[in-house]
Amino acid sequence: MMDGNVAAHFAERQKGTLPGELGIEWDEVATGRASGRFTVAKGHMAPNGFLHAASVIALVDSACGYACIASLPEGATGFTTIELKANYLATAQEGETVACTARLAHSGRMTQVWDAEAVNRTTGKTMALFRCTQMVLYPR
Repeated sequence: MMDGNVAAHFAERQKGTLPGELGIEWDEVATGRASGRFTVAKGHMAPNGFLHAASVIALVDSACGYACIASLPEGATGFTTIELKANYLATAQEGETVACTARLAHSGRMTQVWDAEAVNRTTGKTMALFRCTQMVLYPR
């Protein structure tokens, strides 16, 4: 487990990867929780003019993944996602801010279950509810 808010560590680590390319910024990454956001730009949009669902997944899944790393049990070396589910309830337009909060729902030796909610900060509407299961990895 990592102590304290390690958001700056993950912000640096994501440069050149999908979360970095999407402009995701982190307010908090700590044991059992994470929160972050992005401002919707053209690159987040689908060709039909609506926010691409994958942009929202990138935010909530990254929040859960980063917080999972910060919450690994003693001796664990990493994790892999084994299941995820999202329910979409609303969208966002260019210039609006999409934010999320991820919370640890279950912390076991072999699995973690995370819940996250994406919210359009501009309208205040909940955009998506997300749950994922992470398998905790250990050295062989």
